[in-house]
Amino acid sequence: MISTEDLHFFITLTSAVSLADAARKLDVTPPAVTQRLRLLENRLGMRLIDRSGRRMVLTDEGELLAVHARRICDDIGNLSDTLASRRGTVAGHLRVIAPLGFGQRYVAPAIAQFRSLYPEVSASLMLSDRPARFSDDMWDLMVHIGELRDSSLVSRRLAPNRRILCAAPRYLARRGAPQHPDELRMHDCIALRENDEDVTMWRFTPKHQGAPASVRIEPVLTSNDGGTVRDWALAGLGIIARSEWDVAEHLHAGRLVALLDAWTQPDADIVALISSRHGRSLRATRFLELLHASTLQQPWLPRVGSEQAQHDQRVQDLCADESTVRTTAA
Repeated sequence: MISTEDLHFFITLTSAVSLADAARKLDVTPPAVTQRLRLLENRLGMRLIDRSGRRMVLTDEGELLAVHARRICDDIGNLSDTLASRRGTVAGHLRVIAPLGFGQRYVAPAIAQFRSLYPEVSASLMLSDRPARFSDDMWDLMVHIGELRDSSLVSRRLAPNRRILCAAPRYLARRGAPQHPDELRMHDCIALRENDEDVTMWRFTPKHQGAPASVRIEPVLTSNDGGTVRDWALAGLGIIARSEWDVAEHLHAGRLVALLDAWTQPDADIVALISSRHGRSLRATRFLELLHASTLQQPWLPRVGSEQAQHDQRVQDLCADESTVRTTAA
């Protein structure tokens, strides 16, 4: 016999590039994955995965099991969602993927808030420097920042987000400020590697008249973590092009200085992508509403006291509305 737990295990296995990768996704050791796969194959009396090379290759039987496993798990999940919706209950497991820094600062608190509103929901948050590499059968909602390459995904804009070229005063005192994008070739630039983008090609558009400019930088430092890149800039090590949400407070405090004010870079709007398979559940819909309310007002922008109080009140009002809905449904 085969259980739904076995099916979920095999689905995770087939989405991994290796047994070690599957072990990371399952949060177990590689030997534990190997042993569980062997037990499953022995129980079924057939080989499911060819492990002779470096990569895992599904056998014909493994392909058949993978197709039916996804279908069965989808059907079970959809049935659970339908029954919960008829009871007016927000329940089930919410799976969210988000970029590292933004996910830690804004998505994780939203999930904690959501969990307090809906105790019957469990949730998992995957933080990644390349969230787009996960197939949509692995998440209900994905937060994405920057260029969206797959236009077939359903998306909702959460908040506008500018890219800002900036550096620390100590760097500018030592090297001076560029007056044209072409001068960046003579400066120390720091690049963030994320979303498989061409991160060394920096593009600029003049705010008034003139031709666009594209500059191929040769970064002196690179990282896949935005916080590290920002901290290097704060230490005076070079120029960065970063999202407004990450540097706004430092610009306001004077720890970073915006450069090339006559030019703009492509915006990197913050959007929520909705899974075509799982993203239409009631829990995903309600979480999207909460996340949208908490980010639409761009909480990273400096505010005077009254503006901050108004922003906090909007989020609290939404939570109160959701709590009322939950209590009434119960």
